[in-house]
Amino acid sequence: MIHQVTVVGAGNVGATTAQRLVEKQIADVVLIDIVDGLPQGKALDLAEAAPVEKHDARLTGANDYRAVAGSDVVIITAGLPRKPGMSRSDLLATNAKIMSQVVEQVKANAPESILIIVSNPLDAMCHVAYNVSGFPPERVIGMAGVLDSARFRRFIADELGVSVENTHAFVLGGHGDTMVPLPRYSTVAGIPITELMDAETIERLVHRTRFGGAEIVELLKTGSAFYAPASSAVEMCQAILFDRKKILPCAALLQGQYGCHDLFIGVPVKLGRAGVEQVIEIKLLPEEAEALKKSAAAVRELVDELKEMGY
Repeated sequence: MIHQVTVVGAGNVGATTAQRLVEKQIADVVLIDIVDGLPQGKALDLAEAAPVEKHDARLTGANDYRAVAGSDVVIITAGLPRKPGMSRSDLLATNAKIMSQVVEQVKANAPESILIIVSNPLDAMCHVAYNVSGFPPERVIGMAGVLDSARFRRFIADELGVSVENTHAFVLGGHGDTMVPLPRYSTVAGIPITELMDAETIERLVHRTRFGGAEIVELLKTGSAFYAPASSAVEMCQAILFDRKKILPCAALLQGQYGCHDLFIGVPVKLGRAGVEQVIEIKLLPEEAEALKKSAAAVRELVDELKEMGY
């Protein structure tokens, strides 16, 4: 393979991300985890599936971050998962410490890499990664809107009985309960869903999208979503490595766009080999702009908490 991707965290999200990367023949993968034997075992298991899945990607499992050297992209999934009844902010202190330690190691061993952050609370963890790494903002990106939009697209397709390939959706804002799905910009084969559903149905789907992660947590009881988050991170990674200039909703550092300053918020961006190559600004209605402002304020609260903790 031409490219190498490191996935930090060999739990459900990390291992599934590694699986998708190699089976789609996107890159060789280094799987890193602090638990001795865990990344090695999962990497070996995935490697032994390669003859059946018909790919020649190499998988390496390691506990030593020196294995990260040479990676083009580092996807960070490490951290505690959200449990039933636990808010994303409850995870803040513990996962900030984990993120800081991980990024210090990545910075030392792969200083030219692009970071894709998956750990929660996601927008806040992007700030930790950005501050600790010292990387330029285009090389620190949060996986948020791709996942949230995918959920919205699935719900739209199910409601209308159409293929998910015909659905497109945008979800802006923080990755949490204050996210801002945009029905006006969500379409089926180019037709706005506002012309295909009544307002009550749309609001029901919007609400389910906002709480999509919590719905899965409640069902699983002992874990959180991992298949869709892994797929979302892989789509971002593919857009970067193959310089696809793909417009995807991701958490990016805003410097005045959408009225936000020095804040990682989910917005449509152009992803290419340099990372975030452009933040796309779309026109919002007053009520949409107000909802985004509210979402940004919720992220700002977490960032302020981080500052008080020294991050």
